[in-house]
Amino acid sequence: MTGRTADVTLVVPAVPDSIAVIRQTVSGICEALGADPRAVGDIKLAATEAFTNVVLHAYAGRDDGTIELDARTTDHHLELLVRDHGNGMTPAPLAEGLGLGLPLIAALSTELTIVEAEGGGTEVSMTFALHDPPREQ
Repeated sequence: MTGRTADVTLVVPAVPDSIAVIRQTVSGICEALGADPRAVGDIKLAATEAFTNVVLHAYAGRDDGTIELDARTTDHHLELLVRDHGNGMTPAPLAEGLGLGLPLIAALSTELTIVEAEGGGTEVSMTFALHDPPREQ
């Protein structure tokens, strides 16, 4: 897909209903770029985990939070940046969930970076190959 790029920014409320909206956006980007079906599934799953983390953990005790998504393609890869301006990454031994989201994202992506967002919150940057590498014969 040389020459085809996506540059999408989306901001939605950090509520459960928004997860489906962002997931569909990511799916549409992948399909428009001709990503392999397996890659599409992996990208959607990893992105959903990141969005769910924001909804469940970023804005505990607040109802005014947002999920920000930036999506770009470079050299047959899709880069997704999921940002919140919530509480940031802190150990939460009593938090809901099994704590498997970030390890799953790391396993599905080719690169994962988690940093504190400017002004507070968290940025999760994920990079994915849009196509399986060619197989040697």
